[in-house]
Amino acid sequence: MKSALNLALSRSLDLVEVSPNSCPPVCKLMDYGKYKYLQRKRDKASKKKVKGLELKEVKMRPKIESHDLQVKASIIRRILAEGNKVKIMILFRGREMDYAEASKRLLEKLIDEMTDMARVERKPDLEGKTLIAILAPK
Repeated sequence: MKSALNLALSRSLDLVEVSPNSCPPVCKLMDYGKYKYLQRKRDKASKKKVKGLELKEVKMRPKIESHDLQVKASIIRRILAEGNKVKIMILFRGREMDYAEASKRLLEKLIDEMTDMARVERKPDLEGKTLIAILAPK
């Protein structure tokens, strides 16, 4: 052990115990600071490659026309196919709040169309002047 420590000091390296439970204990000569730096660099690079689930928003108005609704439905399908969650929002202004129930039925109809490729993570709910529902891919 002393000879290994002397060898490490003469080479300006660190003596690192790799396997302390084995008999005899296994040690390694290395620059421990450089090792930690490279380990952090590898961890950071691996985190960059991991793709998390994104939450994408699709906004509409309560008096949306049928063709525009079909376009929004195709956008939602594309987002779900990419593997992302979708937050569907119907925004109300002024007297449009009177149409909240009709908009809720419209949103539920849209969600029913998406049942083949999505599951409802949050049912349609009114928050202030916004009707919100969240869909996640199956």
